[in-house]
Amino acid sequence: MTTPRTGRRLLILLGSGETSPTMVTPHQQWFAALEAATGGPVPAVLLDTPYGFQANRGDLNAKAVRYFGTSVGRPVTVASYRTEPEGSAVDALAEQTALEQVRAARWIFAGPGSPTYALRRWGGTPLADALVDTLAPGGPGGAVLFASAAALTLGAVTVPVYEIYKSGELPAWRTGLDVVGRVLGWTCAVVPHYDNTEGGNHDTRFCYLGEPRLRHLEQQLPEGAFVLGIDEHTGLVCDLDAGTATVVGRGGVTVRVAGRSSVLRAGSTVPLTHLAALARGGGAVDAAEPGVPVAADPAADGPAEAMPSLATETARCQAAFDAALAGRDVDGAVRAVLALDDAVAGWSTDTLQGEDADRARAALRGMVVRLGQLARTGAADPRDVVGPFVELLLEARRNARAGKRYAEADALRDELARAGIEVRDTADGAEWHLVVG
Repeated sequence: MTTPRTGRRLLILLGSGETSPTMVTPHQQWFAALEAATGGPVPAVLLDTPYGFQANRGDLNAKAVRYFGTSVGRPVTVASYRTEPEGSAVDALAEQTALEQVRAARWIFAGPGSPTYALRRWGGTPLADALVDTLAPGGPGGAVLFASAAALTLGAVTVPVYEIYKSGELPAWRTGLDVVGRVLGWTCAVVPHYDNTEGGNHDTRFCYLGEPRLRHLEQQLPEGAFVLGIDEHTGLVCDLDAGTATVVGRGGVTVRVAGRSSVLRAGSTVPLTHLAALARGGGAVDAAEPGVPVAADPAADGPAEAMPSLATETARCQAAFDAALAGRDVDGAVRAVLALDDAVAGWSTDTLQGEDADRARAALRGMVVRLGQLARTGAADPRDVVGPFVELLLEARRNARAGKRYAEADALRDELARAGIEVRDTADGAEWHLVVG
């Protein structure tokens, strides 16, 4: 009798950027790992619950499906598990259909939206059991990949981010699905967007909470619980079969216990037991020292290469455009405009763009305006255009002076001046400067 083949078991938590260009390669690698373990393609579903209350949920579904199909190269099916915003009763058939999709899937994804809306919809249903069963030892295996708002729901407690940050509720935890606790044995609060800086002059780290609110919430944590912080465009990959935790992306993962933090930087791989030890207070560094790694991949020694982002792409294209324009390189300037347009299009799949998208569009519009100005004045150096004609007139002026026809020479100089050409007589001969046009 043949022993049933079991698949890889991956619990993946993303801080943000789940559908951004920076995550294309990690997504492909995770799919490939599952496919190698099962010997073929894996059924994949997208849970639309976190944003199921939004009027544009259909557009968001289409955008995500297109991202995974086109950029990642894997087909994904939407599992609609939501309550209609009008407050209509839950459709039992639709709910059961979505649950069966989740149970049959070997890759389960959920992302942005409202964590509290998702919990209202998922709480008290078999959804959490289905996620845990996917990751159970000896089972068929699969990946549970939750990002942003969805990641918030997987801890024992959850930050009601909209209610606190937008509506002014007093900071208080909500009960989470505790999938992390049931799978890994950790009592924690998963906090994505951990290094968020959208606030500019006010603190929006820790998923828009800021330090004072997070400290207040820490005092309300259950006994033995900790904060598991995941930076934006960063993922924590828990390989349950290998017993390892790996940090991917451009930021870090933080284990914070009573205000003290240990940080794993991108490229770090540690045993899951090591993270559990950090959660018990072992090896912690002071929170005032962000970014100090407690473990790292030895192959990743040296300064880490900056991960691309829309902000860095905007800066790169702007610099290339400025240099091209300064050198009157029209083709180079146009290439920079097209490159920025491609970057804006590529990053449009990212659900968290914030001010970066606005700045990129502003830069793009500025480039177009400057190209329009160049078109009016001409890209060629005006000296190169008028130079041959000026030199002919200066030669005529030299001949007039040599023949002592000074009135003629002065008339030529005056005509050049009216045309915006300033002539200066020096010991080495006449020099001219373009003062207008």
